[in-house]
Amino acid sequence: MKTTFAKKGEVERKWYLIDAEGETLGRLSSVIAHILRGKHKPIFTPHIDTGDFVIVINAEKLKIPEKKLENKLYYHHSLYPGGLKVRTLKTLLETNPAFIIRHAVKGMLPKNKLGRKLLKKLKVYAGNEHPHNAQKPIKIKIKYNKTFEVVE
Repeated sequence: MKTTFAKKGEVERKWYLIDAEGETLGRLSSVIAHILRGKHKPIFTPHIDTGDFVIVINAEKLKIPEKKLENKLYYHHSLYPGGLKVRTLKTLLETNPAFIIRHAVKGMLPKNKLGRKLLKKLKVYAGNEHPHNAQKPIKIKIKYNKTFEVVE
């Protein structure tokens, strides 16, 4: 039996729409990373981008425990002396909720050129609206064993 590898031109891409309202951050992020990599497809090849596009709406309505809102910190350094910026999850959820999901998914993707390419296929929006209606995204509901079901 010969092993077949997916080629760039052969991959069929779909658009998926996920509503983040009431979802847990870690479980949501792992399913998104799974879809972006293309692990749900039988043609998955680790070194080729076989994944699909993912649109996440209602990013500000994540289900996060109160203790984690206060204690989880995000660090950023400006590379200047004394340039360390520290923000809590609560302030980020109020100011930039899309960053939280993008940051969590980025940590679950490969740390190379492929990972950076995959992250560009993730579109996160704080509200209920998104500008990707022309792509006819398929609305999905997350199951918590890294699978999803199509909602029609």
